[in-house]
Amino acid sequence: MAEKQKILILGVAAVQGDAVLACKEMGLKVYAIAQANDGPASQYADHFEPINFLDKEQVVRFVEKHQIDVVYSVGSDMAMPVASWVSEQLGLPHFVSSEVATICNRKDELRSFLGNSFAGNIQFQILEQPDEPVRLEYPFIMKPVDSQGQRGVRLIKNEDEFRETFAMSKSYSRTGKVIIEEYIDGPEISVNAYFIDGQLVFLIPSDRNCWTQFEGGLVREHVVPSRAVHEGMLDQLFSLVSRTAEKLSIKNGPLYFQMKLKGDEPKIIETTPRLDGCHMWKLLSYYTSFNLLKLTLEHLTGRLKSPVTPVFHGKGSFKLEFFCELPNAVVQKEKFLVPEHLCQHWYYENGAKVRPVNNQYEKIGYFIAAN
Repeated sequence: MAEKQKILILGVAAVQGDAVLACKEMGLKVYAIAQANDGPASQYADHFEPINFLDKEQVVRFVEKHQIDVVYSVGSDMAMPVASWVSEQLGLPHFVSSEVATICNRKDELRSFLGNSFAGNIQFQILEQPDEPVRLEYPFIMKPVDSQGQRGVRLIKNEDEFRETFAMSKSYSRTGKVIIEEYIDGPEISVNAYFIDGQLVFLIPSDRNCWTQFEGGLVREHVVPSRAVHEGMLDQLFSLVSRTAEKLSIKNGPLYFQMKLKGDEPKIIETTPRLDGCHMWKLLSYYTSFNLLKLTLEHLTGRLKSPVTPVFHGKGSFKLEFFCELPNAVVQKEKFLVPEHLCQHWYYENGAKVRPVNNQYEKIGYFIAAN
């Protein structure tokens, strides 16, 4: 009997939990590592070890020791450069180079790489100290150049707010830099895309609705189909996604975008060569009857046998809404009114203390329902 194909998942958060369960359904033996055993993926995996996956050499040793066939992660910008670098060193399959994964993980590098002449990029400035001259007009968005999960992201309306917030935002940056970006007062959308051999085979935009009482774009829900994107804008979206993939030399795998609409023109807020961190694959499976997570894992592990029919539309209307709570609060599920739903999932048990992540309003679970 042939030995099971082995995959290592970097990270143990809820989105990695999705990946671990999908891998096990495919018959893979699943390993997971993270600095702490504080997420569901460690419980689902066949084997877990507390290893900081940012220590690339230690990850290489782990992969060699356990004879891992594939290294991957879902929803983590920090993990993607490591997964690609380790795969490059050991000759394992991967979608993008570690260089490209690093560019997308660094907001300053991504903006600079795309360049001012790239249609869809926005004005920006990199700062290390609060006394540097600010060239952008207020208001603007300030964020660490290399964080994720909306950590340290704030809307800055004036100089006083800039000086009051700079140190906090910078504290989330491993490189000690922040980026300020042109503020676009328009609807926010997500775009999930997928490429196979340079062909765009999946593209679905969705509305990304945020909590209005909190700054920094904390997401409340995702809705498909997008109400902000009308039929006449789809060609622009196709063009922007395709041009971005070409610029980044991405020919295979997922490409996820956060965008804002400036009138009818889509502008890139962030893009990354991975699946999103909001379980969108599950929401999109209700809308399109297509499993984007399964496609990603089958493609990466060499199990994709038949051609993929392109998916650019869906049927019905659905939403994924998060249950959220204040950091350090105690989870009380009975506080949350759950409407008629198709599925729901909690990240915490009742009575558990909510871990601070963005330090404003933390996700503690979600549900998907017809909209």
